[in-house]
Amino acid sequence: MERREFITLLSGAAAAWPLTGRAQQPQVPVVGFLGNRSPEDSAELLTALRAGLGETGFVEDRNVRIEFRWAETHYDRLPALARDLIAHQVAVILAPGVAACLAAKAATSTIPIVFLVGADPIQLGLVNSLNRPTGNVTGVAALINTLAPKQLQLLREVLPTATLVGFLTNPKSPLLESDTREVQTAASTTGQKILIVSASSDGELDTAFTVLLQQHAQALLVMSDPFLNSRLDKTIALAARYALPAMYQSREYAVAGGLMSYGTFIADGYRQLGVYAGKILKGAKPADLPVQEAVKVQLVINLKTAKALGITFPIPLLGRADEVIE
Repeated sequence: MERREFITLLSGAAAAWPLTGRAQQPQVPVVGFLGNRSPEDSAELLTALRAGLGETGFVEDRNVRIEFRWAETHYDRLPALARDLIAHQVAVILAPGVAACLAAKAATSTIPIVFLVGADPIQLGLVNSLNRPTGNVTGVAALINTLAPKQLQLLREVLPTATLVGFLTNPKSPLLESDTREVQTAASTTGQKILIVSASSDGELDTAFTVLLQQHAQALLVMSDPFLNSRLDKTIALAARYALPAMYQSREYAVAGGLMSYGTFIADGYRQLGVYAGKILKGAKPADLPVQEAVKVQLVINLKTAKALGITFPIPLLGRADEVIE
């Protein structure tokens, strides 16, 4: 062999070595995340999600990659975002929130979908069975909208003379009708009247509190909704400005200065999303994974806010609280 030919052959082989090495590297699976909210107000929840993935042996950027798509509370963006995840050939789609899951379900009947919703997934048409869901969908049901009777009862314990309770809703929420019905039914048994106010923008949120003031609402119940959750600080500030005692659906409100919260532990639902994603990456089918029901409920009371409002919590109620913030 001529020296020039030998050098050319050697150079060609050397150029091929990196390609061969890359081809032998294992492909990292991709998890799609379709979020109603924004990354800024989901940091704690994403920590729980990653912890769930870790329980099944998956660590982000080591042996799994997560593609995030955020609707920033604009539900109309979700269908396009779902299609974008599918175009990236994700192995599973995580969809916390009813609107996100419905958009994902409409976009694919083959890619596994894991949801986290606050209502009955059978009534929503997501699955036909909790124990053995068919198709490509399973997940976690927090059943938040079933807690209205207890939330109104707790408000009555704290404010026994409050008969008119405002209910702050998002008119664009897919759960608006069912949640409103649950609250009105619960109020009929507690002797309270419900004043429904709605907001899907900052301006409407200001208007909603003005209406509550004008109609002399004596307490407030806030719907669990991605838009309203993203305006947590503003909602708490308005409640404080108008001296309106409020009951919220999640602990993060009470921690941020809301009077009290009673609801499921949402972070644990996100952890379960991660666990189910990991199991699916290991080969499980949605039908193998029964819908989990989030049963851990927390009562959190903020005594600092109570003092500012001139409210004294009954001692027995403080004793039942899971957390008291002083």
